[in-house]
Amino acid sequence: MRDTKYKFAGKKVLIMGLGMFGGGVDAAKFAAKNNAKVIVTDKNTPEKLQKSINQLEDFTNIEFHLGEHNKADFENADIIIVNPAVNPNNDFLQIARKKNKLITSQINIFFELCPAIIVGITGANGKSTTTALTAHLLKAQSKKQVWLSGNIGNQPLLNIIAQIKPDDIVVLELSSFQLEQLAEIKKAPQIALITNITPNHLDRHGTFESYCAAKENIFKFQSFDYAQDKNLNANRPAVSIFNAEDKITSQWFEKYKKDKNRNCVKFSPNDVTEEIQNQFALPGKANLANLAAAMAIARQFKITNEQIKTALPKFKSLPHRLELTAEINGVKYYNDSIATTPESAIVALEAFEQPKIIIAGGSDKNVPFDKLGEKIAKKAKAAILIGQTAEKNEKEIEKKSATESAEKKVKVEIVASLAEAVKLASKIAVKGDV
Repeated sequence: MRDTKYKFAGKKVLIMGLGMFGGGVDAAKFAAKNNAKVIVTDKNTPEKLQKSINQLEDFTNIEFHLGEHNKADFENADIIIVNPAVNPNNDFLQIARKKNKLITSQINIFFELCPAIIVGITGANGKSTTTALTAHLLKAQSKKQVWLSGNIGNQPLLNIIAQIKPDDIVVLELSSFQLEQLAEIKKAPQIALITNITPNHLDRHGTFESYCAAKENIFKFQSFDYAQDKNLNANRPAVSIFNAEDKITSQWFEKYKKDKNRNCVKFSPNDVTEEIQNQFALPGKANLANLAAAMAIARQFKITNEQIKTALPKFKSLPHRLELTAEINGVKYYNDSIATTPESAIVALEAFEQPKIIIAGGSDKNVPFDKLGEKIAKKAKAAILIGQTAEKNEKEIEKKSATESAEKKVKVEIVASLAEAVKLASKIAVKGDV
């Protein structure tokens, strides 16, 4: 390894947060492969974590301390690798800080060890599609090896590090939590893009201003001292890319363009020519913005519009992102379950002209639902609501639809489960509905 503080052999390495979706698996494997004595701690029970545990069953140097956190683990560990979902003010981390333990994260280790150019993409909505599109365009046309990872699904980060060469390109989706962690070591991608910014994760960040500050870290800590790549179509080392149609990111463009050490670029859906648009299968204006963002990055690597046109037909929508899963009796069923904000649900409602039935709800991230309620009232035929936010959604929809005539009012139902919601939706739907 390039950084001596990450020589794990013989060290006690504590993985805080295994996660039901395997968020800590990559870090645990990495530490175990580097001959550390690994302890995985998570407040969830072994039953809930079984899928993640199964991925680590071949390692004899990993112990599991599950169901609760133990103070002694944090006092005795040499290195603590923290899952992004863990609040940095967690009481157990405070115990470790008092003992002067090295606290780090999967993303921080990666940035300190990665020898290649990193392209980082963040935003409230569209970042997964934009990240996947960017990697697709680069893989299709670049002569370099392109790696796709970060917050996009369950892609390994640390366990690919040994394969990455200096001439490669790494494309990462970065969450606000990961960017908070990177700020601790003052690191950011050499090429950074933000898709947009709207309220999200306020249950963690507290205020919209704090959430914005976390996102801005992707530009704030960009490095200017890495070797200029001859294949980069940029006059300056750092490239910062902003959404021209987003009020806050446009303000950031004006702020950062004054910095002579970076190349600032803006993108908008208008950048996508009709010829390119005809080769692009994903619906809606928001996806055109995602494509424009990916194109802005591709241009930094001298990829032309003609090359983009050739690559696009092979791109498929991501799993769970406006993914057409079935057409039954003339009704199309789309899985958009990766949409975890009101704004991303609005994108789905605006993507189709057909009558729409929306199943919405989930955990409460303390974000406002007034705009989603208004959009459902205007755009949906029916709304079937589930989860913690069902009543909040119902209240906003009814408030916004109060002025509509009886025949135009959206039908609203609250049900107990997703299975029940799908059954009810199929009863309401008629041929031609989405």
